[in-house]
Amino acid sequence: MAMTMTQKILAAHAGLPEVRAGQLIKARLDLVLGNDITAPVAIDAFETAGFDRVTDGARIALVMDHFVPNKDIKAAEGCKKCRGFARRFGLTHFYDVGEMGVEHALIPEKGLIAPGEAAIGADSHSCTYGALGAFSTGVGSTDMAAAMATGETWFKVPAAIRVNLTGKKGRWVSGKDVILHLIGLIGVDGALYQSLEFSGWGLSDLTMSDRLTIANMAIEAGAKNGIFAVDDITRDYMRDHRDREWTAYAADPDAEYARVIDLDLSEIPCTVSWPHLPENARPAVEGAEIAIDQVVIGSCTNGNIADMAAAAEILEGRKIKKGLRGIVIPATPKIYMECIARGYTKIFMEAGCIVSTPTCGPCLGGYMGILAAGERAVSTTNRNFVGRMGHAESEVYLASPAVAAASAITGHISHPREIMEEGAGL
Repeated sequence: MAMTMTQKILAAHAGLPEVRAGQLIKARLDLVLGNDITAPVAIDAFETAGFDRVTDGARIALVMDHFVPNKDIKAAEGCKKCRGFARRFGLTHFYDVGEMGVEHALIPEKGLIAPGEAAIGADSHSCTYGALGAFSTGVGSTDMAAAMATGETWFKVPAAIRVNLTGKKGRWVSGKDVILHLIGLIGVDGALYQSLEFSGWGLSDLTMSDRLTIANMAIEAGAKNGIFAVDDITRDYMRDHRDREWTAYAADPDAEYARVIDLDLSEIPCTVSWPHLPENARPAVEGAEIAIDQVVIGSCTNGNIADMAAAAEILEGRKIKKGLRGIVIPATPKIYMECIARGYTKIFMEAGCIVSTPTCGPCLGGYMGILAAGERAVSTTNRNFVGRMGHAESEVYLASPAVAAASAITGHISHPREIMEEGAGL
């Protein structure tokens, strides 16, 4: 039976010669992930179930990233519970203040996931690791608890949508624009409980940073997971981040897909998703009348060094609009230090931005950038639901780091060429 990439990985982890869409399977896991919001709930469920051991302390990762350094007593108590659990069971991968980064940037950086592996995380954006050719998906905290104890979980094998990529991106277009454009085409339920599988010769024009962003937001199209074919870009990344062996799985030529989408990268513009759904995608050039109060550059979606570089290129030697709040959040300590070494931190601060320690804070309306009623933000985060970043009457516009940086300078949604190309919109 012909299988997709996802089906091959799940079959291998279920110990089966083949699986088909809709089949229920029990699969072995290479990584179980939780954070300071979801892990305390999972720990409670773990203890309530009477578990007294974990399957493998090296295959569980707890990352304190949402409200760390702790913003209030509740956050502090949650992290304390995670610290105690990590000590009790000798977890190898526990990341707290001084070591922690935004989880979905930190896990690939640390080499904790590789092509052909299977991972779950008690966070919906755990689908990020499909960028590496792995199967990864988000689950609830109860599922996380059971997986910590058993090393396994149940899946319904998803059907797949093949996204056939061709062409090369235009100037200033990034993976964020690609995924916002795709979600705009198919909608937030366009891939509901399906695997978005990216392949085609256009892959060669997508950096690993692009791929991590695209896979991260597969859930925004309703997908069970997003996954990229393994190629030389993947191999180069893994050579730098993983010293253990891994297995690449390729889809069979005659694999069955629910749908095939042809996407020409050269036709994708700089894209912004208007409130209050990621599917409300429009070209950035349509946003000139949208005045904004805040810009956030960072998150698990766009906090990598390539994202910082794109923002720094536009902000260098310029000032953000007076009265506008600019918040830059490198996603991991390594990226933070690289920003300092390259001079990006100085560029950001001289432009009038603040630079934060790694945190998810503003993305989910937690802290470090909450919006008041009537305020608007351009953000490189992944969701713009009602009240996502603060007051229910605020608005979030999703964009790439380049668009966000340009918008910070003008005070309205702007295409980067408005800033960078002489005489264009100046």
